[in-house]
Parts: sequence; C-alpha cells; structure tokens
Amino acid sequence: MDLILEEKDAADWVYRGEGAANIVLAYTGTTPTLVGKVLRIQKAPENETHCSNGSLSFSKHELLLWKDFEELVQSPTKEIAAQQYAQHVISPLLGSKHVDAGIRVLVSREFLEEIERNIKSHRPDWRIDAAMVDTLKQSALLISDHSLFPHGIFKGNVSISVEIKPKCGFLPFSKYIARQNAIKRSTTRFKMHQVLKFRQQQIPNLSKYDPLDLFSGSKERIHEALKALCNNPQNNFRVFLDGSLILGGFGGVADNSTSATAEALEGVLKYVIEADDGLRMTSFLELLTETVFKSGVLDRLLDVQKLDNYDVEGAIHAYYNFISQPCSVCGGLGEDEVSPRATFLHALPPNESLEIVKNFLIATTAKDCSLMFCFRRREDGGSDSSYDMVYLESTNQVFDYKVHFIDLDLKPLEKMEHYYELDKKIVSAYTEALQNGQGTENDHTVKLYESTQ
Repeated sequence: MDLILEEKDAADWVYRGEGAANIVLAYTGTTPTLVGKVLRIQKAPENETHCSNGSLSFSKHELLLWKDFEELVQSPTKEIAAQQYAQHVISPLLGSKHVDAGIRVLVSREFLEEIERNIKSHRPDWRIDAAMVDTLKQSALLISDHSLFPHGIFKGNVSISVEIKPKCGFLPFSKYIARQNAIKRSTTRFKMHQVLKFRQQQIPNLSKYDPLDLFSGSKERIHEALKALCNNPQNNFRVFLDGSLILGGFGGVADNSTSATAEALEGVLKYVIEADDGLRMTSFLELLTETVFKSGVLDRLLDVQKLDNYDVEGAIHAYYNFISQPCSVCGGLGEDEVSPRATFLHALPPNESLEIVKNFLIATTAKDCSLMFCFRRREDGGSDSSYDMVYLESTNQVFDYKVHFIDLDLKPLEKMEHYYELDKKIVSAYTEALQNGQGTENDHTVKLYESTQ
C-alpha cells in the first residue's frame, strides 16, 4: 500500500485497547480509505532492545517449522509475518469468511512517537510499565474495524458488537500429563489460571465463566457463559456501540477502568433492542446466545485448539528434540525418574517432533484469539442484505450479524519454555489453594487474598 502515516495523521487515531504484543488504534478521521479501520502497532518490552529497522529474523528452526508456508518464512518484518500467518496458516483452518489478514501500511517514526505521547494517558499503568510503542518500526497492520458495519455510522444505523476471548474450550486429554497434574483433566485451564491471576493481583475477583459452557453447543450453557462474562468482563468480554467501548476494560486483565457498568449498558441498548427498561440486557444476551449457537464458529475454533493433543507437558519434550538440545525437563530428574512416555517422545523422528510443536503453536493461537460479533437491526425485516441474519424472538426483531476472529498472533518458537513454566505455575497455584481448603469461587476471594499477604 502506498499510504504512509506521518506525524500530522496521529491525531486521527485513538486508543482502542492492547494485548501483550500490540496496541490497537481506531481511526476517527475522514480519509475514505481509512474510515472503518483499526491499526495494530507493535510494542517494545521495556527490558528488550528495539530492533533498529523493524526487520524479522526467523531462527533456523522456525524456518524449518514453517517451511510449508513460503510466504510466511520469506516475510521481512513481523507485521508482514503476522499478515501472512493469518492468511496462509490460520485462515484455511478457521475459514476465510471469518479471518481478516489485513494489509501493511508504512508509518514514520514521528507518527509512532506522537501516538506514544497521545495514548499514554489512556493506557493502564501496568501496561506502560511493561512496554511502550516500538517507535523504530517502519510499518503497521491495517485491519477493518469489525466492531462496525461498513459505513454504518454514516447511514444512521447503529452497530453494536461484542468481543469475546473464549480461551481453551476443552479439557486436555493427553496421556503425557503427569499424575500429580491430573487436576488438568477435570478443571479448565481458565478456572485454574484465575487463581494465579488473583494471587498476583492481576484481577480483583474470580470469574464464574466456564469456557466448556460456551463451547458446549447447548443454548442454555452458552447463555450461562455469556452472563458470567458480562458480570465479570476482565479482558474476556467487551461491548462496543458504533466502535466506542461501553463495557469492559481497555488494557487487559489488570484494568478495572470499565467505561460503563452493566447497568449503564441497559440504557445504551435502547438504540438497538426494542424492549422495556430492565429487559434489554436479557434480550441482548439472548441475541448473542442465539448468534453464537447459530454461527457455528466455536466448533471450528475448538477443532483448531484440539490440534494440541499432547498438552504442553508432552510438547515440551518434542520441542527439545526439534531444536536438538538436551531436555531441561528430563535433565532435572534422575535417570530412573524420567517417565517411559518422555523417553518415547525423545525417540521420535525429527519430522514427528516438528509436527507436534507446530500444531501446539497453532493451537495456542486459537486458545488466545478473540471473536468479534457485530449486529445491526435489519429494517422492516428486509431480505436484501448480504450479511447473515439472526432473529430475536423476545422482541420480534431481525438483525444482520457478522463474525470475525481477531488477535490471530504467530507464537514464537522460543516461548515454548515459557508456556511450560506458566503451566506449572497455574497448576501449582490452584492445587495449593485446594490443599489449603480454599475454595475457588467468588465467595472465597477474600480468603485467597489474605493468604497472599
């Protein structure tokens, strides 16, 4: 794309939110090619050195890992790699209809420096402490704003959208899970991770959300999951009206600065839901439940998540095989303590180890991504729309809807050890809570908190 964003353009981009690696900006200007777009710019961790030219250097093992995707391994920058990964690796798995790979645009250093200054007051302090805008990057990723319908604002038809981060929707079934970690087979990763996040004071209380409900295929359980997310959004549930955040945090799990409460959302919904006061939120959750059920997108997402059929406890051994290094997991054990299953994994041929690791990383993308559901009323029940339709029985309304996967990030091979160590911390924190007779529901939040002081 020929477009170059300069310092003078920075005022037209406002903070929308951020994750661990990227900041998302929404466009508020009038340039036709940018209206209805968001910009993903990369962050530079405070404890890492900036890359001087924004270039991407895949390791020799990553080149081998992704060798079947020529466009990906030839990517000169991280922005292009993200685009190619979404387009060539993830889109065929999740469906091109629901994946927007975006396009690369050039950005000046002055533009990024001005953005850094402009958004600082909107970012959570803990995010600022961890990373800043990487002002040495030369490009960013331009993506359609999936919280809107194209030109919806200018036609006067309100768009309301919900961003959901479903997390892992199944209990691991790998035979490589150690006996002492058997709790993983009966308790979701999300529920266990909540305890660790709470102890680290990343969240104020424990969520009652259960990913197994959302992925269940049962309308009743889907509704329970969505209600739990709405009651305690954390970074797993956000609602936008015409692209503006009205429920949920800007910057992730530690951000409690929601721009509106669920009660305030009831008032905003009058622009979308034709119901009496006090009933709009119920109808809205009904609309979302019906759409999640009807769209079938979670079925495809679950299939990709289940590419991780070894669990990180098995994949870590394949990782050390693949990079041809001694296994640090087995190395910390005596010869008679290494399990036969680990020995079996270390005897696998290189191509099988490669596939295990590749599938694990793809599955991790699917476990960390988000879904954006966007709605607008279909006037007079018209049938000339090119969008999918959902009927809301309680209000006798018909809505256009669209669904897109977002945050489909390429996971670095070097993070395998981090994933393994994090898994240990999550299981350890949850197991310790149980052993200490501490529950893990919200009524035990105070007790859990006191145990960390």
